[in-house]
Amino acid sequence: MKRHISVLAAAGAAFGAGLFMSGTPVFVQGQPPTVSTAAVSGQKGGIDVMGPYDVVAGWPKPLSNLAGHEGWTWGAVQGVFAESPDRVFILQRGELPDLKRPNPVALNQVGPSLSFPTGQVPFRNASQGMNASPPGAGGPGADPDDPAQAWKGRMGIDARWEHLMVAFNSAGDIVEQFPQWDSLLRRPHAIYINPYDAEKHLWVVDDHSHAIFKMTHDGKTIVQTIGTPGKAGADASHFNRPTFLAFLPDSTMFVADGYNGNRVVKFDKNGKFVLAWGEKGAPGGNERRPGYFNTVHGITADPVSRRVYVSDRSNRRMQVFDENGKFVDQWDFSRPSNTQFLMIPADRSLWAIEDTTSKVVKYDLEGHYLYSWGTLNDFPGSFLNPHGFSVDQEQNLYVAEVGNGRVQKFKPRPGANPSMIIGRPVYSAWR
Repeated sequence: MKRHISVLAAAGAAFGAGLFMSGTPVFVQGQPPTVSTAAVSGQKGGIDVMGPYDVVAGWPKPLSNLAGHEGWTWGAVQGVFAESPDRVFILQRGELPDLKRPNPVALNQVGPSLSFPTGQVPFRNASQGMNASPPGAGGPGADPDDPAQAWKGRMGIDARWEHLMVAFNSAGDIVEQFPQWDSLLRRPHAIYINPYDAEKHLWVVDDHSHAIFKMTHDGKTIVQTIGTPGKAGADASHFNRPTFLAFLPDSTMFVADGYNGNRVVKFDKNGKFVLAWGEKGAPGGNERRPGYFNTVHGITADPVSRRVYVSDRSNRRMQVFDENGKFVDQWDFSRPSNTQFLMIPADRSLWAIEDTTSKVVKYDLEGHYLYSWGTLNDFPGSFLNPHGFSVDQEQNLYVAEVGNGRVQKFKPRPGANPSMIIGRPVYSAWR
């Protein structure tokens, strides 16, 4: 044993002597990593808070810049769609007072050791609360026509039902307004242009109206209404709070139906009902039977395989079907994720955005996790309740946030890994 210790001591002494042989200490350093997961290769420092993007400061311009809207800001922004960098649409649930972060106050009437606002987190949720953005009755299972669930605020003081649909240019100026639809829309949820439609009709989904409105490209005229406005149901002419849309190259359309419905509904290129599939899942968020849903929310379609990808949100899983509703696959999302929106860009990756974890996530079409970024807060580039996103031809990313009450524009960082940037959208029929 003593001999073994002597050998180790001698080896250590020889090693130490080698380090100091020249009379100058030589510090041993680890080898640099051969693989980097940074969005920008070779980056020193940083933790990719915004992944491969930089947020575009000051975009869009404040709503309070408009005459007559001093002191007001964006409400819960439900949907966003970028036709181009110079025509970016949003749908929002009215306007909210433009408030500054208040000084902390104790909430002794609620409980000990409580105060408002809490540091390091957003101080206002624009979407949830008795006096947040109208109209109330927003969550899954909520009845839009139940007075007890309706918004409790004071119109004109706590909110305004204006600017529900607007379009911005690349500088963030409002370039189009559609006040004629403020009285029509009850809870606008999503906006699209079918990428395979040469006439570039606008599609607006309104979940409280149980309807989808197809408009001319200029947004001035409704040319088709799918669903029966104001009446919920589950047949060829009724929805129950639909959420999002997906299109195939022949303009087949799929509707996620939805907050209170439990179906995916397929329509042909003319908006004619073809079929529907789905059943209500067991409560509790643990349903794993194929074709059973609890909150049919995000939806997208692969133009090559024609498979339909559906975020079964309350069950925290993806379900995959062929275009006629035959079950193909499923995979779980990480708890406590709450996956809101899905997109398959032209490169045929699959991107999702998550509410609870405030993440933008990339998968392949078989469900393998590849990359994610994002953080919860209200500083520029962070998220609270991200609900939808869109990408333009320059690969600028636009994210709609219901909680933070805003839309943000992100620009790809110079030198960013292309695989970490959301790919360009499909534009088959128009540029």
